[in-house]
Parts: sequence; C-alpha cells; structure tokens
Amino acid sequence: MVYVYEGQFEGPGAGRPSAAPVTVGGPRVGLVVSKAVGNAVTRHAVSRRLRHTVGRVLDDAEMAGTLRPDLSIVLRALPAAATATSGELERDVRHALRRLLG
Repeated sequence: MVYVYEGQFEGPGAGRPSAAPVTVGGPRVGLVVSKAVGNAVTRHAVSRRLRHTVGRVLDDAEMAGTLRPDLSIVLRALPAAATATSGELERDVRHALRRLLG
C-alpha cells in the first residue's frame, strides 16, 4: 500500500537555501497521494492517516535514531491505502522503513 523513495531532492528549488531552514531533527517525510487513491475527501483522509502513522512510527523506540536526520523520504500511497486500516498502514510503513535501513 506504500512505496518509499530515498534520495536527494532534485527538483525546482534544489540547491537554493530556503527562507526558513528547518531546525527540527529527524528525517523529512513527504507524501504522494494521487487521484488514483480516490476523490479529494478520500485522498485527504489517507494523507491524514499516513501523517499520523509516520509520526507514530518515527517516534517509536525501534526507529528512533536509526534513520539519518538529513534523510528525505517520500511515501507514495497506492490505491489500496484508501480501504486499508490504520494497522495495515502502520505495518506497511514499518516494513518499508526496515527495507530502507537494509
């Protein structure tokens, strides 16, 4: 239900300093929830659930300190995420991050 992309940001604005640098530690996580997931209400609900899940997983003692603080992670929600339970989303996010760690 979730794909993970790890890498350096290479898009518009890459290499330019931001007006307000991020001072919070930990990896930066972005979400991609396309129209394939559902209508706007469904996509927003999936985004909220994923944000909550990612926050909980990153705060967990198992993941705390294992991901580099300068890491940029992009999670892409697949259409099945619209009907997945929060437990299934958490399991998928944990699995994807473990794969990322090697």
